[in-house]
Amino acid sequence: MLEFLKREKIKIEKEKMPQHIAIIMDGNGRWARKRGLPRSAGHRFGAQKLKEIVLFADEIGLKYLTVYAFSTENWKRPKEEVENLMNLLREFFDTEIENLINKTQIRIRVIGDISKLDKDIQERIVSAEEKTKDKKGLCVVIALNYGARQEIINAVKNLALDIKSGKIDIGDVDEDLFKKYLYTNDIPDPDLLIRPSGEMRVSNFLLWQISYTEFWFSNVLWPDFKKEHLLKAIEDYQKRERRFGGVK
Repeated sequence: MLEFLKREKIKIEKEKMPQHIAIIMDGNGRWARKRGLPRSAGHRFGAQKLKEIVLFADEIGLKYLTVYAFSTENWKRPKEEVENLMNLLREFFDTEIENLINKTQIRIRVIGDISKLDKDIQERIVSAEEKTKDKKGLCVVIALNYGARQEIINAVKNLALDIKSGKIDIGDVDEDLFKKYLYTNDIPDPDLLIRPSGEMRVSNFLLWQISYTEFWFSNVLWPDFKKEHLLKAIEDYQKRERRFGGVK
């Protein structure tokens, strides 16, 4: 990797590496349209790009990588596209995820309401999480049927039930307690959020968790996203001063 960094003239300081990077994998459809291909082809190339970035993130020592794979709003897309995405998801778990399980120390986590997914997909998710739960490498968090507003509402409901039943005193509710009710209760908040494709919005992704996250936007469409783009985002992140509302 050192030769790669020298060639790209990118300077990364190991001691300033972000612990957790989140990526909104955007631009698959536009990438396909530019090439006269169906949107399904863009999603397939996007899945291959995810594999490449996951392996590279593990190589450079990243601890957590959260990727937005399918949102609660994506069900609004044409039925054929949704079916293609679900079949691609099955294929990805059966091939790429299985290879990661067998050949790396990468851990797999899935966040979101997976109860809305087909049972066979749920089974693939549970199997991948179980097989990798004790691995010590990069933790890849895949957001599937995920929506941040839904996550927060579910957390509020469950917290309210525990208050009503007497398990929790309302006076004890604070940010730390509330986090325990989120999907990401045992995952640190992202240090850096990357969104390729030129869009500059967060699209209902990790709204609670990104309160103090650094953002990095790029016009590159996700299937064209390369290792150097990830490193450039990290380099830019390392130049920023994170004050978390205070003064340094």
